[in-house]
This record gives sequence, structure tokens and C-alpha cells, in this order.
Amino acid sequence: MKRGKLITFEGCDGCGKSTQLRLLSEYLTKNAVPHIFTREPGGGKISEAIREILLNGKNAEMTDECEALLYAAARVQHLHDRVEPALRDGKLVICDRYVDSSLAYQAYARGLGKDFVTKINSFALEHYLPDVTVFIDLTPEMAFARKRGADENDRLEQAGMEFHRKVYAGYKALAESEPNRFVCVDGNQTPQEIFQNVLRVLRERNCL
Repeated sequence: MKRGKLITFEGCDGCGKSTQLRLLSEYLTKNAVPHIFTREPGGGKISEAIREILLNGKNAEMTDECEALLYAAARVQHLHDRVEPALRDGKLVICDRYVDSSLAYQAYARGLGKDFVTKINSFALEHYLPDVTVFIDLTPEMAFARKRGADENDRLEQAGMEFHRKVYAGYKALAESEPNRFVCVDGNQTPQEIFQNVLRVLRERNCL
């Protein structure tokens, strides 16, 4: 059976990914395209438990290295539990965040460096590199204005605007370094306009 494709969505907190993922899942369901929707961190019992630890606003004392390693651990489990079985069945896997989030948030914004984050995510990068990564391009200033501020219960959203500016710069650098995988979609449009652009780029990349 033909192996499925892995499509990941990336962007700053509040950029509108969740809306686009919902619209895409509805479109795929309507058109009877076999697919699963999943997310990182999370996507399975163990990975969701790690997510609770990572995003809990009460865990402010967590070190940057611990944070990065927990994301990598959740990812390996998620790949085993959900991604690989779906790909093996020939399905599209639509994932809300993936390894590029670790690179943008931990390598760039936390300052841990690309080498360290790449090394601890080597399993994912060597075996499950996305076929297409859709980057919703919206600055953190615009994103947080749209969502009316950071979630006080989300540890990463509470990291401050300077941190999120570094995240955005990290994403831009990643997109520039891998133009064959990344597609950038202007996030400063209506949800429907963004979605039409998402469909267009996925068709151009032979994913739909």
C-alpha cells in the first residue's frame, strides 16, 4: 500500500493554525480523503501527559534543556502511537506543530542551538521528515493582539514578547533554509482567504 504523507502546520502562538487545521480536516472529510488530525506535544496517552507537564504555567522552574528533552520524548512516543500507523495505512497525517516548533522555540528562542535540538530529535528528523510544512506567517505582535493577550495558564505563552519575537525569527530562518519543504502562507488575511491559499499550496505540492 502507498505510504501516506505527513503535513505539518507551524507558526507563532495565536497565528490561526487551529482554525486552518479545522477547516482542512472538514475539507478532507467532505471529500473522503483518508486522514488523521493530531498535535504536538500530544496525540496519545503518554504524549498528552507530557504535554500537561510542559505547558502547565505552574512549572516555571523547568530548565530549557528539560523542556527540549520532554518535547523530543513526547514526539518519539507520538510517532509510534499515531503517525507511523496512519502513514503505513496510506493516510494523510495533519499535525499541529512538529519538530520545527522545537527548533524555533528551543534552538532559536531558548538559545540551546540547532545542533543540540537536532541531535535529540534525530529519530524524528531521520525517519519522519514532513513532506510539507505550512508556516502561517504572522508576527507575534499581530498574533497576540488577535487572541487578546497570552494565556495565563500556558507556560510558553507567558514567556514574554521578546521570546516570541525570537520564535518568529527562528521560523523565518527555517523556512528560508528549507524552501523545498516549507511553504509560507500570509496569516494577515481572513480565515477563508488563508484557507484557500493553504489548499492551493497543498495541491501544488501534490498532497491533495
